[in-house]
Amino acid sequence: MKEDEATGCVKKNLTLQKPPKWFGVIQIQNHKSQIKMTDLRSDTFTKPTLEMLEAMFKAEVGDDVFGEDPSINELEAMGAEMFGMEAALFCPSGTMTNQIAINVHTSPGDEIICDHLSHVYIYEGGGIAFNSGAQVRAISGDRGRIKAGQVQESINPDDLHKARTSLVSLENSANRGGGSCYDFKDIQEIKEVCQHHGLALHLDGARLFNALVAKGETPKQYGEVFDSISICLSKGLGTPVGSLLLGKKDFTKEARRVRKKFGGGMRQAGYIAAAGIYALQNNVERLATDHHHAKLAAEALQKKSFVKSIVPVETNILIFEMMEPYTAQQMIDALKQHGILCLPISKTAIRMVFHLDVWPDMVEQMIDVINDLRLA
Repeated sequence: MKEDEATGCVKKNLTLQKPPKWFGVIQIQNHKSQIKMTDLRSDTFTKPTLEMLEAMFKAEVGDDVFGEDPSINELEAMGAEMFGMEAALFCPSGTMTNQIAINVHTSPGDEIICDHLSHVYIYEGGGIAFNSGAQVRAISGDRGRIKAGQVQESINPDDLHKARTSLVSLENSANRGGGSCYDFKDIQEIKEVCQHHGLALHLDGARLFNALVAKGETPKQYGEVFDSISICLSKGLGTPVGSLLLGKKDFTKEARRVRKKFGGGMRQAGYIAAAGIYALQNNVERLATDHHHAKLAAEALQKKSFVKSIVPVETNILIFEMMEPYTAQQMIDALKQHGILCLPISKTAIRMVFHLDVWPDMVEQMIDVINDLRLA
């Protein structure tokens, strides 16, 4: 399948590029020898390539608070067009785009429906309560994904004793679900419930492009269903910072006001917007490589007696559980001795996230390490 001309999102027959010139320069001292680190703690650890840096250096800039930064304006227009939505707003982070969307969609005292593993619920510093004065109806789905029936059952009746349900928030792919992806049919069914009850539908799409590539879907499908979409440019797409919030013009106008209140107004931020433009044009199709690497690592870990279970791998995130009496920290310490960094998400569970700074030779070395690994 060739790249979709309208979206630039899905492309098969992937060919790997050589590592960028800067790759491998950053090392850490480990007593007598230097070890090139394979950092799997998050896909936020990516560094700009020379080509991306060149695009940033050449960026035309202005004052974005005045709406006069041409690079930001171009990025926002590109994102809106890609998803078939009316407008976009460039923000410093995905947490900010999510929190702005929640603030615009709700009033103080409202209730939001989401999965209990949702990033907006457990990883955004209590922002829903702090920023918007809203509360959460957290429901247990399947690896971070909820169903229309669950949403229907969670909507409060029109009762003055109950919080007003006003928003449903989905996450795709789902971080704590091991990068799990929604079936688009399930999203459509949730949308029907939202329309019937007059609820807004927001998407935390921090890793949406991973889901699109994995499922062979297009951004415009999502633009037709969601009232607002947050997409991160600083994860698998490899930019140093930045996210886009997409929606209708009226929504985005109010979102811009909220961004200002949140302290997110930026000036000559076109330098980082240029990185986002480069990423959308060049770094989407290669996400399939990260997914492949995650599956290779899962195959190696599955053979180890100290690994109890592995969450099914769909995208670039690999979560696995250690067999008792082994702990996540034991495994992390053992891997670190071989220059591999990963993240504990509980006493027994570990997360690995694959990204554009993890090259095939590094994955091969990591698999060799896993194959030879023995835990005391």
